Amino acid sequence: MENTIAQKVVEAIQSLYQQNIESKLAQPQKTKKEFTGDLTVVVFPFLQASKKSPEKTAQEIGEYLLRNIEQIEDFNVVKGFLNLSISASYWVETFQKINENQQFGFSSNSGKTYMVEYSSPNTNKPLHLGHLRNNFLGYSVAEILKANGHEVFKTQIINDRGIHICKSMLAWQKFGNGETPQSSGLKGDHLVGKYYVEFDKAYKKEIETLVNAGKDKEIAEREAPIFLEAQAMLLKWEEGDKDVVELWKTMNGWVYEGFDVTYKTMGVDFDELYYESDTYILGKDVVEKGLEKGVFYQKPDGSIWCDLSAEKMDDKLLLRADGTSVYMTQDIGTAIERYKKHQNLSGLIYTVGNEQNHHFKVLFTILKKLGYTWADGCYHLSYGMIELPEGKMKSREGTVVDADDLMYSIVQDAKSTTQERGHIEGMSENDRENLYSTIGMGGLKYFLLKVDPKKGMVFDPKESIDLNGNTGPFIQYAYARIQSLLAKATQIGFKQEYKNVQLNEKEINLIKLLNDYPTVINEAGSAFSPAVLCNYIFALVQEFNNFYQTVDILREEDKNKLAFRLQLAENVGKVIKSSMGLLGINVPNKM
Repeated sequence: MENTIAQKVVEAIQSLYQQNIESKLAQPQKTKKEFTGDLTVVVFPFLQASKKSPEKTAQEIGEYLLRNIEQIEDFNVVKGFLNLSISASYWVETFQKINENQQFGFSSNSGKTYMVEYSSPNTNKPLHLGHLRNNFLGYSVAEILKANGHEVFKTQIINDRGIHICKSMLAWQKFGNGETPQSSGLKGDHLVGKYYVEFDKAYKKEIETLVNAGKDKEIAEREAPIFLEAQAMLLKWEEGDKDVVELWKTMNGWVYEGFDVTYKTMGVDFDELYYESDTYILGKDVVEKGLEKGVFYQKPDGSIWCDLSAEKMDDKLLLRADGTSVYMTQDIGTAIERYKKHQNLSGLIYTVGNEQNHHFKVLFTILKKLGYTWADGCYHLSYGMIELPEGKMKSREGTVVDADDLMYSIVQDAKSTTQERGHIEGMSENDRENLYSTIGMGGLKYFLLKVDPKKGMVFDPKESIDLNGNTGPFIQYAYARIQSLLAKATQIGFKQEYKNVQLNEKEINLIKLLNDYPTVINEAGSAFSPAVLCNYIFALVQEFNNFYQTVDILREEDKNKLAFRLQLAENVGKVIKSSMGLLGINVPNKM
């Protein structure tokens, strides 16, 4: 309808004023709630053609559209805004198309391919609250891109090497007494994280001892024996020392087993894995070739840099004087490797917190300087930090909110509130446990995804599982209510198909919202923002609840109206399930 109106407005300008305009100037928008109408055409761009007042121009174009588009039944003019009312018959036809479309909202193959990177943890500690937002965001964006018809590869780069990994390894050697996940009963990632904290405790004690002996604090931090041992261990790892590499493999193996359990609970997955132990040497050749071509420059000490003065940024170190690489070097190399492997990539999306904004700005700039045109398709999906009401988290001090503990706690809270409400009689114990998990995890995911990714947020566990307001359980309950309604209709044996039907305002409002679903998926994909989808689902559920509470459904005596309303409710349910699925959230049939 929007395209039809735009086309007819172009015709109207030609017919009325003998002038040509571009159709994009005539594209209508949704009418504001305070005005009567469905779609609004802004006429200010046409005043040069009409040489008349905004009101007169809108009136003449409105009359032309009323004569030439049968689905327009009325219009009104508010200054330079032409508000058009679409006929009820159009919405009946629109609903019929929605009802017949099994893949409603989803686009066909676009021919584009994207890679979405998310999670990317360190193997010296378990996943925490920040990782939850990262994983849910990256996974949902990947699913939304799929719904837009794109092929998508989900990936992560696992930071499995470096001084921080050696800290956990060394602390385990010193204080672990051979402890394993099996002997301790701890998940492997929790066990390794425990020794990362132990290292920090021992390190701080040694620094304090050195400072008390008269050492400057900065010197003490560099000369603490346990820190020097960790540095020595890293050198041994880089040299391929058999014992160090064996310990590294063993402890990383523990962590991976723990991560797998956490990812399963989160409901996220990956198509490809990259390991920093494989990628940390990538990019060195690229940098050296860039130096030969004059893209980079070398300082007298032998270090290689990129001049970013033209971009008003500080110059970036790419290779140290001793020839070793930095994170930027390996990120350059990894990006190039990914585009070599997937030569048809339309975009590479990095889901990383906003503290890395500058890093990615520099990365993409350097890739462009190297002549990689695909760098324009690289995008940093930057998101704000997440905190609890108590404040920030620090992993090396052991004060982070563990992802496993938080997910367990949320599900237990959902269990308590669900049991208090009742309505679970007749459900098996297994079904009940699944329901608690569905409600708890749904509340957690929705709460973290409904906020625009760029914004920081404070996470309130109790609010996330509230049945009222803009929450996951509120939306899940609407879906369960629809399933209950459809089940009751089945019980009474009602199967009639609707025929011609007269729509009321509530029904039209719901059809309008359903009709927006494909556009919302497109907008969420273009913005890489699940929050766009969350806002839509919440509005749809609010409108459905209003419809449910004010319009008779099962008590409706007119069988044709009853049949239509059941079909309408069923399609609302389908869109709720489909859209929540794009967020990685399940919906229960009963709650």
